[in-house]
Amino acid sequence: MTERLGAELQPAVLDRAAGQELLTAMQDPQTYAATIPALEELAPGFADWIVTCLFGGTYQRGVLSARDRQIATLSALAVLGSVEPQLVGHIRTALRLGLQPREVTEVFVHLAPYVGTPRALAALRCARQVYGQ
Repeated sequence: MTERLGAELQPAVLDRAAGQELLTAMQDPQTYAATIPALEELAPGFADWIVTCLFGGTYQRGVLSARDRQIATLSALAVLGSVEPQLVGHIRTALRLGLQPREVTEVFVHLAPYVGTPRALAALRCARQVYGQ
């Protein structure tokens, strides 16, 4: 089974230009400005790693849709906790990708029995913050 699955998966690609294009399309200007240029000032080269490896690599794999990837990202960030700025940015991105506020809310409600009510409530507070903007 592993051999067949491996044949269906796409090879890893690192494409800085594709990563920059995707990141620019996905993120709103406020989230982008708070992340990439600010990060480059603080930790030179790290922003380039994010653009090239994450958005120019992992996000370029065609198996999951951008919507599916965003739901997975929202879930992971909600589970981690203490990453509210990133969660707020990814909620904005989810809305830009076409998820409805009720769908984002439902992702966090669905997580509660698996990750705990406090984590779900924290994620919902982030969603309320974005919806109010």
